[in-house]
Amino acid sequence: MPAFKPAYLVHGDDHGRIGERRARLRALAEAEAGAAGIQLLQGDSATAQATAAALSAMTLGLGRRFVIVDGAERWKDSELEALERALDGIDSTTTVAFFAREDGRTRAPRRLHAAVRRVGGDVSAETTVRAWELPRWVAARARELGLELDAGAAKSLVSHAGERQQRLLRELEKLRLAVGPGARVGLDEVAELSANSAERRAYSLADALVARDGAAAVRLYLELRARAERLPALLYVMTRRVREALDVASRLESGESAATVRRSLRMPAGAAERFVEHARAADRDGLRRALQQLADLEVDSRGGRAAPEETAALRTILRLSA
Repeated sequence: MPAFKPAYLVHGDDHGRIGERRARLRALAEAEAGAAGIQLLQGDSATAQATAAALSAMTLGLGRRFVIVDGAERWKDSELEALERALDGIDSTTTVAFFAREDGRTRAPRRLHAAVRRVGGDVSAETTVRAWELPRWVAARARELGLELDAGAAKSLVSHAGERQQRLLRELEKLRLAVGPGARVGLDEVAELSANSAERRAYSLADALVARDGAAAVRLYLELRARAERLPALLYVMTRRVREALDVASRLESGESAATVRRSLRMPAGAAERFVEHARAADRDGLRRALQQLADLEVDSRGGRAAPEETAALRTILRLSA
């Protein structure tokens, strides 16, 4: 079992990651002390005064006791005097964990940070990363796992897996299991191992529509449907890609350089170059009509018209790629 510190404070604006940390700590606590050894304070009961009382209360139980407090971001420095005394006197068999889901208005008090550190506890921040900083963040997390990702591979991973940091961490862990520690991961490994094949093929389908490659679009659509991929999910990817193509075409038309547009796209360099060229060749009015036809197909897929879903989808794909 892990060695527990007397106190922990987990704070920041990445609420999903904080929730994961809380769930993991609770699972470890249950394995160590059982459900009876855990006291959970949340909602209206999660006050600094109630936490101080819980830490000061005597218990007849044997083994380690855990007090988990959810909502420390609502506290004020002026409310912490009793809690500081309780923390200073915490016994060696008690661990208290504070969780603070912060935003622009509410933050864990600085006095709580200091009180946790004073008793030998751990303070850690879980913060969200801006979209344009994610590739650098991914590369740094990869190094912590013993992997080496170049800038292109890190950008490609964000493109494949999305911007949720928890998902990106899971993808990095999958990469490490697949290639082993100490490996260098490039674009090919990311494309092969990070995103599931159905997701990659859905984007290939959308790109075939933008490129007006009807044969490839029909083939990819039928392959995806054979794998039980649902039409609403495919529609989401197709619509998003056509919107991106319209945006790229409009930026190029307004005089923005192709190189600048390529750098702004969250996809590998080669894929970005092809996408920009296909968008440049596309007719903007045609792309707008494509969005309307995809919207009509969504109506069909929800039973809005008489044509069967599969027939309506294939007709739309052929019209878009004609």
